[in-house]
Amino acid sequence: MSGAAKAMGAAWLLTSVYYFYQYILRSAPAVMMPELAAGFGMSAAAVASLVGLFYYSYAPFSLVAGVAMDRLGPRRVVPIGAAAVGIGALLFATGSAPVAAAGRLLQGAGGVFALIGAAYIATTYFPASRAATLVGATQMFGMAGGSAGQILVGPIIAGGTSWTTFWIAVGVGGLLMGGALYFLFPAESRSAHGENWLRDAGRSLGTVFRNPQSWLCGAIAGLLFIPTTIFDMVWGVRYLQEAHGFDYADAVLRSSTVPLGWIIGCPLLGWVSDRIGRRKPVIVASAAALLVCLVWILYGVPEFLPPYVLGTLTGIVSGAAMLPYTVIKEANPPEVGGSATGVAGFLNLGMTAVLGPIFAGRLVPDASASGPIAAEAYQATFMPMLWGVGLVIVLALLLKETGPAVRRTAPAVNPS
Repeated sequence: MSGAAKAMGAAWLLTSVYYFYQYILRSAPAVMMPELAAGFGMSAAAVASLVGLFYYSYAPFSLVAGVAMDRLGPRRVVPIGAAAVGIGALLFATGSAPVAAAGRLLQGAGGVFALIGAAYIATTYFPASRAATLVGATQMFGMAGGSAGQILVGPIIAGGTSWTTFWIAVGVGGLLMGGALYFLFPAESRSAHGENWLRDAGRSLGTVFRNPQSWLCGAIAGLLFIPTTIFDMVWGVRYLQEAHGFDYADAVLRSSTVPLGWIIGCPLLGWVSDRIGRRKPVIVASAAALLVCLVWILYGVPEFLPPYVLGTLTGIVSGAAMLPYTVIKEANPPEVGGSATGVAGFLNLGMTAVLGPIFAGRLVPDASASGPIAAEAYQATFMPMLWGVGLVIVLALLLKETGPAVRRTAPAVNPS
């Protein structure tokens, strides 16, 4: 392996660690809600809205990050993203709600450069036969950070560390990471094409958005993400408590096995896809398995299976949601690879941002309601989620296969 390849491999690894870091910041507020409510002088619901601002900047900045990768290269933008997350964490630590809101938006805007940057590096600077494996490994780092944001940060806060101290510490860490990324990335000869950069960026996004395969990839990723991002991470603990009578500690452990399953499933399914040289069979098989798991979770008896098996399996098979990030890059021209990855993130997180409040409104129509929710209400609310996963199978069949096995026999992939 050449020196440049080793340097880019190290850059991918540190960018994945950056993704781990921003996921900690994304999930950490869940374990310090009482402290945040007291610190900001707000209700728990208001604090939830405050920390949720992360996603409102994360989704649109996926497009910005993707275009910036194509126009400027990762060395000029990924370190800035990491530093922005660090500054956002420092702003969040001020205790001022308006300043913290700006900080949370900055965390989301900067955090998106981690996944987009790591996926761009994996699909641009490494052989196509390793692309899905590396993208899956990137998501493994992210979900590990999501688990660490709860499992590790919780005891830190419970042990007496103030929430402001935590956010100051991670803020400084983000600034240091930004500096390390800048010096680690090898230099590249990229330019923004002078005064025409905005027009060129629009053309890149237009190329991706006009490709029907891009929309299919975004929809598939979003529908496979929803069971994790909305059902498990938002309602999972409460569902297990209210619908099945688990105590809080057991419900937390069972719910946390889903992101832990992602840690296994994302690189594993990416490796399987690279190994067989195809993307579609892995997506279809994983979606079918995920549908079975979700039906059992909503309508079956969790106690019938050994503890933590069902949640872990659900996380493993839903890890196929990362494969569309590889497919969208392969289905579009190489010169718009960053824009393609950004569009995938935008469509994926956009679905979560739009559908999350809809599911919440269906489940708890009265915002002031605080009593337990019946199992039948959960089933009625999340039945569309099952239809969505079933739809993934249909949409995957409409995808054009872009795996290495196909490209070895075809001169090019038609992006239209």
